[in-house]
Amino acid sequence: MTEIRDVLALRNQIIQRNNALKSATALTPPDVSRPDAFASKLQEAMGDKTATQMVGGVQGSGEASSFGSIVKSIADTVNASQEREDVATEAFERGETTDIASVVLMGQRASIDFEATLQVRNKLLAAYKEIMNIQL
Repeated sequence: MTEIRDVLALRNQIIQRNNALKSATALTPPDVSRPDAFASKLQEAMGDKTATQMVGGVQGSGEASSFGSIVKSIADTVNASQEREDVATEAFERGETTDIASVVLMGQRASIDFEATLQVRNKLLAAYKEIMNIQL
């Protein structure tokens, strides 16, 4: 039962962050030359310290992570989730486990992880295309 609550809490967190991103960029487009301003605006919208972590530790953290390492860690997390789901499904198919609820829950969790990552990728691609279309 707590796993379902964890999934729902993760879903709510994703929705809150999405709404915060929308409100942070709704009034004025982000100034790409000043990521610290965008991070502070996002932090105001979210009301917590995770905004600077989402932007890559631009301010407030001791070490700044590169965008590539952040994307790699997210991809590794999603991949691990998918692998755990595959192992659980194979174990159920072999008859090693009879708990179908946990197998289905792991499958749904892996699916949600993948869908959230896919949505972030789509947003990043849209932002990249928009930046590439800016006339200088």
